[in-house]
Amino acid sequence: MTTDTRELALRPSRVPAAVRAVRPRQWVKNVLVFTAPLAAGRLLERGVVIGSLLAFVSFCLVSATVYLINDVRDVEEDRLHPKKRFRPIAAGELSPAAALLLAAVTGVLGFGLGFWVSGELGLTLTVYLVLQVLYSTFLKHLPVVDLAMVASGFLLRAIAGGVASDIPLSQWFLLVAAFGSFFMVAGKRYSELKSVGADAGTRRSLLRYSESYLRFAWMLAAVMVLISYSLWAFENRGGGLGGIPWTAISIAPFTLGLLQYALEVDTGNAGEPEEVVLHDHVLQVIGLVWLVTISVAVTR
Repeated sequence: MTTDTRELALRPSRVPAAVRAVRPRQWVKNVLVFTAPLAAGRLLERGVVIGSLLAFVSFCLVSATVYLINDVRDVEEDRLHPKKRFRPIAAGELSPAAALLLAAVTGVLGFGLGFWVSGELGLTLTVYLVLQVLYSTFLKHLPVVDLAMVASGFLLRAIAGGVASDIPLSQWFLLVAAFGSFFMVAGKRYSELKSVGADAGTRRSLLRYSESYLRFAWMLAAVMVLISYSLWAFENRGGGLGGIPWTAISIAPFTLGLLQYALEVDTGNAGEPEEVVLHDHVLQVIGLVWLVTISVAVTR
């Protein structure tokens, strides 16, 4: 951590500790619930928009529950981390008891809303919570398994957008979502290993990983997600606006986006994926180009 970053982190925050503890900055991950409606070309339908927004709110609440439980369990390890030690629970700004009470409130609200929208969405949220609790309890210490557990969180977010609006999920969508999730998580671990090292005591599973192994993992995932996306794009290249193969054209910004994110991973700056998305302006521009292209592609 640089001197400027350390001084910034030490400044008293005007945001209440309880609000910071639920990590609203990480809620950007939950925009994945909109990917299934977008891929199906139904995102602008009134019912789908409402269902997707409710799924987004549900996941924000339930993921907040997960973050609070994790931070209570990991408080000692977080205090050894150069950035995580400033989290409210690790910094002593929010007591574990208060955090668990807040987790119960967000959990009840999230599940109540999820099951009200649809039983399938409620079930998806339940699977997410169970897997994340198992991960926090003991699976996070198992190499490879911990990658799969964290990746499942991204995948379930993508699935939630489909089940909330009763949109069928194609095999290509599931493959892209699955390998894309694994790519981000393997890159996250690689960045952590490169930036803080395995001996820092921040994560036990890092002791079993090497930089070469994690590099292989995220490169393999990148190849698989690009192949899966390209197969979907060529299979659905017809029917777009003006008869132009927009889905095939979208492969270009999609590939550039992968390469730009991989650049952040390779330099060790992708330990928090949401921070990359929020601060990498080149990636944001590429993402906007891809979004416009794919939106035109699915317009009927």
